[in-house]
Amino acid sequence: MAKTGLTTEAEISEAVVKILKASKSGEAKLSALKKLIPTVIPLSNDDLAQSDTRPNEPVWEQRLRNIKSHSQNEGNFIAEGYLTAPSRGVLRITPAGLKRP
Repeated sequence: MAKTGLTTEAEISEAVVKILKASKSGEAKLSALKKLIPTVIPLSNDDLAQSDTRPNEPVWEQRLRNIKSHSQNEGNFIAEGYLTAPSRGVLRITPAGLKRP
């Protein structure tokens, strides 16, 4: 059965952790993550719909960028210590992130 509804920021964050765990460097540019995330988690038609605020971009990509922009919010993977954003457009896994199941 096809996935319905929108993928949450937490689900996108979990996919990022999974990708970065498998990465030799433990970090990746958002552009690379945009290509890899759809291979790790199923995205719904709602996720793949064009964003109302960003032309030529599916709505799920906003949730990927929210990992950095919501970094002060409780539950966010940067705020919780699983990821860092060492430079613009880059996410890096932390030792705590490597220990996530």
